[in-house]
Amino acid sequence: MLSRTEIRHIFNESKNFNELFDAFDEALKQGIDDVELYRILFWNDSLGSDELILFGEKLARQYRHLAFDVYMWLASIFEVLFGKKDNYELAVSYYQKAAAIRPSEPEPYLEACDCYNADLDIPPAKQLIEFLKIGYDFTGSNKNIALRLAVLHHAIGETDLAEYYRVKADEAGESPVR
Repeated sequence: MLSRTEIRHIFNESKNFNELFDAFDEALKQGIDDVELYRILFWNDSLGSDELILFGEKLARQYRHLAFDVYMWLASIFEVLFGKKDNYELAVSYYQKAAAIRPSEPEPYLEACDCYNADLDIPPAKQLIEFLKIGYDFTGSNKNIALRLAVLHHAIGETDLAEYYRVKADEAGESPVR
């Protein structure tokens, strides 16, 4: 049986998938539900997107109370490390998974917008708009989401809808994201 310190060391240093998997499996068997420990594993640069998905999905299934944090963490990793390769599809899909767990939490909706490249329309603005509309409804008409909707609608030339969401943002009365 590996100690928590040994598991942390393997997550941090090992480049061998089998060793990483065995340490991960051992951590789950021991009932370790410390998301910070698993974040070390997720940042191991020897892991590709398939391995990250394997570990993340298994962790989220085993510890449902960590699923939101796991999905947000995976989304941010996919955005930073793999975004350019897959046009941010993985990042957005994990922001959507996080939002499905906590639909009233604005963070996944807002973070997904950071993946948008207006010059290339990647990920497609229409896809982000649909996701943000869900967030707008679930978060109680969040001003920051309304502002992001206005920006995205403006980016694709839908000026009437851009203005509609600007007005909604003004009506919300919260302080906007700067």
